[in-house]
Amino acid sequence: MYTIVTGACGFIGANIVKALNERGVTEVIAVDNLKKADKFRNLTDCEIADYLDKEEFLDLVEAGQFDGAVDAIFHEGACSDTMETDGRYMMANNYRYSSSLLDFCLDQEVPYLYASSASVYGGGRVFQEAREHEGPLNVYGYSKFLFDQIVRKHMAEANSQVVGFRYFNVYGPREQHKGRMASVAFHHFHQYRETGKVKLFEGCDGYGNGEQSRDFVYVEDVVKVNMFFLDNPGKSGIYNLGTGRAQPFNDVAAATVNACRALDGQPALSLREMVAQGIVEYIDFPEALKGKYQSFTQADVGKLRAAGYQDDFATVEQGVAKYVRHLAK
Repeated sequence: MYTIVTGACGFIGANIVKALNERGVTEVIAVDNLKKADKFRNLTDCEIADYLDKEEFLDLVEAGQFDGAVDAIFHEGACSDTMETDGRYMMANNYRYSSSLLDFCLDQEVPYLYASSASVYGGGRVFQEAREHEGPLNVYGYSKFLFDQIVRKHMAEANSQVVGFRYFNVYGPREQHKGRMASVAFHHFHQYRETGKVKLFEGCDGYGNGEQSRDFVYVEDVVKVNMFFLDNPGKSGIYNLGTGRAQPFNDVAAATVNACRALDGQPALSLREMVAQGIVEYIDFPEALKGKYQSFTQADVGKLRAAGYQDDFATVEQGVAKYVRHLAK
């Protein structure tokens, strides 16, 4: 029997494969698209049973080759570029592909744990898993939103577990292949090491410089929540996966700089001192993002807690410090 992980060479998918290995699970089918070949590095310390291209895998699923052979599917594969403008590609890749795997899992009564996104909330201020709070700002968010609606329609009659995770701003190891879509912490680390400064957007939407706030969640916590639901197959639903705390981008910048300074044996600085010394620099807000940008996100984790997940989530200061030590190796 196999555990399937789509997007297995990607950020969250690779961390899930590693976590499965740490549990002794090595009969893992890694599914991905290696058009960007350097993603393979995310799996070099992992054990898998086989690798399949995402199109080949779907063809085999639809041909019945995996009938009766799957323990669970973690569907992490998606185009996550919020600036992608090819709506046909986004819908085929994120919506239609996800729907085909859902049909398979419901038919086979196999647990289906999939990646949704906090982008479904768009510019709203209430981040609660309810239709009235959802209004995506781009086609990426819409692709995730629409699939969540399909899941809701099937949930009542499903005889097996279906869980959607609305990931907020995830950061941590194994994201280096994402380029400009990598986390702010990743970019800040490299900016500081290369130039001695980090860059943040100036204020917008009524927020001061660097004060736009997001719910930043460390990838280790994301994986722990996925494993919790794997261990509790009777629990289904769509859940926010964030910390429940919004922290400004200034906090990420300060945490990154101070973690780097600590590695160099230097004392911590306040944000005010960083700005005065030119270590934190504010740049113009991009025109291309105006009207498409979430200036504030904060997961309502009440439903997740009610499902039984009670572990603490790392703060930005805790998670970034750990991540910087990893990046500096």
